[in-house]
Amino acid sequence: MNRDSNIFDEENVNPFANGTGSKSGLPTMAAEPRRLGNRHDSIVDIPLDADPKKKEKEIANRETDLKKREQDIKRREDALTRAGVTIEEKNWPPFFPIIHHDITKEIPVHAQKLQYLAFASWLGIVLCLVYNVVAVTVCWIKGGGVIIFLLANIYALLGIPLSYLLWYRPLYRAMRTDSALKFGFFFLLYLIHIGFCIVAAVAPPIVFAGKSLTGILAAIDTLSDEVLVGVFYFIGFGLFCLEALLSLWVLQKIYLYFRGHK
Repeated sequence: MNRDSNIFDEENVNPFANGTGSKSGLPTMAAEPRRLGNRHDSIVDIPLDADPKKKEKEIANRETDLKKREQDIKRREDALTRAGVTIEEKNWPPFFPIIHHDITKEIPVHAQKLQYLAFASWLGIVLCLVYNVVAVTVCWIKGGGVIIFLLANIYALLGIPLSYLLWYRPLYRAMRTDSALKFGFFFLLYLIHIGFCIVAAVAPPIVFAGKSLTGILAAIDTLSDEVLVGVFYFIGFGLFCLEALLSLWVLQKIYLYFRGHK
């Protein structure tokens, strides 16, 4: 061995030296340069509006269009008001509004008491017809027949909305607008309402022995067969009597108001 040769020669022992191999036969790793991505590659260009005045102009145009629409709607509402057409928002009953009713705001102060009395009369006929269905249902269960049950439901389903449309709403509008024509409609149809209450309180044996209405004659007839049914019918008779008396009083009060107001 040549003593001048260095056993620690870097070319012989360094496996990490540049090249494809070493004299000792061990593979060497070639150094590769580290590639770094350009940091500007991830930047996204967001276009900016170069003309802010254009944006302000668009906003101003939109505001102008909204103002024009509001003015147009207001002109239409004013035209309807001048023509006597009112937009009535449904607000009664509060839990499920189906009609428009606001005595304190739309009826003159001196007529509000009469309007409340008429409203109580309308609620009274609603109560009478609903209770009539209950009493007749008890009679049907006890063997009174299904026909009287169907008739009682027809009375309620027709009588409640018709009483509102035919005499209560005309009175409401007559009080609000002081219209003699509407007062005339009310008086005519309210007399029919009173006549129905009197017939229901008597319940003559005309339609199915009168048992479809809880009048005095039907109450006496059912009491002899079923005491429970008779009690229900007597309560219904009392309700119809009270409704008839209240309606007569309301008719007198409103007639005096109409005569004195005219």
